[in-house]
Amino acid sequence: MASKLTDPTVKIDPKSTVGGGVEDVYGEDTATEDQLVTPWTYSVASGYSLLRDPQYNKGLAFTEKERDAHYLRGLLPPATISQQLQEKKLMNTIRQYQVPLQKYMALTELQERNERLFYKLLIDNVEELLPIVYTPTVGEACQKFGSIFRRPQGLYISLKEKGKVLEVLKNWPVRTVQVIVVTDGERILGLGDLGCQGMGIPVGKLALYTALGGVRPSMCLPVTIDVGTNNEKLLDNEFYIGLRQKRTRGKEYDDLLEEFMSAVKQNYGEKVIVQFEDFANHNAFELLAKYRASHLVFNDDIQGTASVVLAGVVAALKLIGGSLSEHRFLFLGAGEAGTGIAELIALEISKRTKVPVEETRKKIWLVDSKGLIVISRKDSLQHFKQPWAHEHEPVDNLLDAVKAIKPTVLIGSSGVGRTFTKEVIEAVSSFNEKPLILALSNPTSQSECTAEEAYTYSEGRAIFASGSPFDPFEYKGKVFVPGQSNNAYIFPGFGLGLVISGAIRVHDDMLLAASEALAGQVSEENFAQGLIYPPLSNIRKISAQVAANVAAKAYDLGVATRLPRPENLVKHAESCMYSPVYRNYR
Repeated sequence: MASKLTDPTVKIDPKSTVGGGVEDVYGEDTATEDQLVTPWTYSVASGYSLLRDPQYNKGLAFTEKERDAHYLRGLLPPATISQQLQEKKLMNTIRQYQVPLQKYMALTELQERNERLFYKLLIDNVEELLPIVYTPTVGEACQKFGSIFRRPQGLYISLKEKGKVLEVLKNWPVRTVQVIVVTDGERILGLGDLGCQGMGIPVGKLALYTALGGVRPSMCLPVTIDVGTNNEKLLDNEFYIGLRQKRTRGKEYDDLLEEFMSAVKQNYGEKVIVQFEDFANHNAFELLAKYRASHLVFNDDIQGTASVVLAGVVAALKLIGGSLSEHRFLFLGAGEAGTGIAELIALEISKRTKVPVEETRKKIWLVDSKGLIVISRKDSLQHFKQPWAHEHEPVDNLLDAVKAIKPTVLIGSSGVGRTFTKEVIEAVSSFNEKPLILALSNPTSQSECTAEEAYTYSEGRAIFASGSPFDPFEYKGKVFVPGQSNNAYIFPGFGLGLVISGAIRVHDDMLLAASEALAGQVSEENFAQGLIYPPLSNIRKISAQVAANVAAKAYDLGVATRLPRPENLVKHAESCMYSPVYRNYR
């Protein structure tokens, strides 16, 4: 006899959902702690295999009754301990490792062994573990991925699978997927082309979708598209796990991506989120433009970064004064992040002032590797830089651009470390009582400046946030707590908002709604410390607020399909979140 969970002929009633919104097809939440369930009746053959199934394994937390019922007697030591004690033991172990990569590997091993405990650990210790499972440690993990690779996570779709992508998707054991994070590994953080080893990024992002946004782990699919790599070190490395060839471009690349996007829609439907991650600039913009009208697509490097930075800028107005439209913005870096942030700021100013976005862009200036982007350079610029070419004489370096433009807000998204020099910070501080300085490039080594440099060179007047975490810094007896402009504030809640509303397209207004929700979560106490972002320890509540705002906008725009609209979207978002607390099994 087949179970309803495994028999493809059985139609699952979409009304029988948990929390009124998101189908719980795989029985993760059909049980509460006091409502007993045996979800693996047909999929797990014995106690021995149960202990090796990360979705259901509880280790020593199996009770005496469960050990008898599920053939576990003798397969575990006699002690029975709680999930809380397991968590305490593991945190003690992880804290003993001195090297961040060792901590990363210990957490990966836990995820492969006991899924719920992994997410419980991550949720309860988010500020401590986020830099391990994501930036900056995930960058090192990707660089060494071939050497530390143990068990495959996600799907690898290489040029060898061309013509068979739909078959590959069907090899994934889960039929219902809500979020796919996909990379081609060409621009991993600020580390460049890591080819197939970029898989660490989709795996890490989806762990955050679950831990911070409450999307069920079974509904998440990490994907790496492998078209080769131009990284000679990797091609010469005997432990490299990807295709040993130069990166394919042009029609063959486009055809593989087209096949992938079509297969995703065919296999998972209209409402699966496809998040493009760490593609090189030329592909990132083209893929977003090509598929945003036909698929539910999102690029975190362009749109997520923009949304979280806009939230920081909006929140910072409480500290630096003035309205958004009164400020002048200067960016170092005119790639995915820089132009994405600039466009969203221009859209928000336009929304607030009712001035056309073509006009509001003029308050925003960008510097690339050749200097200030000005009208005389327009013909030689890539298409995504052209809207930022304003009337001005050429300026060939950042310091002179700062002196010419006199920005109130300085934003770094260049991927080049230590470019906000002492002279640059002193210059921007000379005509601002409180300059807003955002050094956003990751990992830490690529940050445009450190927190210490920003506070010291501005004589303690700068409002500072960075992409990678920095420790608090004391200057002249005052302790400054640097904020982190972390995309984790936005994309997990943004994804949850799309899921609970059943949105079929992403609209720029949803990104503005997400920014406004995040900016609204910064408290007076946070502002008193000079912070422009709320503490990450509140991230699940923040994600629920972001999700509610995004879902509300989806309903307003008519792109939501989960009807009727819930009365209280914040409560609805919270009720739909995956909980990693152990279930009792009969």
